[in-house]
Amino acid sequence: MLTSKLFIGFSLLLLGCFYFENPIPKNHYIVATDTNKDKVVVQNQMPGKEIYTDFCIQCHGANGKGDTKNSPPLDGSDWLTKKRVQSIHAVKFGQSGEIVVNKKKFNSSMPAMGLSNQEVADVMNYIMKSWSNKQSKIVTEKEVAAIKE
Repeated sequence: MLTSKLFIGFSLLLLGCFYFENPIPKNHYIVATDTNKDKVVVQNQMPGKEIYTDFCIQCHGANGKGDTKNSPPLDGSDWLTKKRVQSIHAVKFGQSGEIVVNKKKFNSSMPAMGLSNQEVADVMNYIMKSWSNKQSKIVTEKEVAAIKE
């Protein structure tokens, strides 16, 4: 009788270990732990993706290809790589007038989204690492703050 209780207890312990092995979702990471309150602060690894979905996807598409008439592509965009400051400026303050992306002219207007400097950095980093884009230099909040209208 004692051995069956020990076996059941040990089995439950093992099952509990598997269940609680990774209580934080895979697309998140621990930022800090508050040892006084045993609180774990979790932050989304890709906050720029949420911003992109909320503000950019309507024109530039889920695949970043744009619409070929009004909204330029972000996927494989030479404008993003060659004109980093102008790209950040466009996200921060909006964009109007003609631009050339991948040798094609676009002349439409993108309104300012009212994003914070950190949100601009997050969405720029998401765009610059998504689809076929493989930028290694991250955009920082400080870099965004330095860009003036």
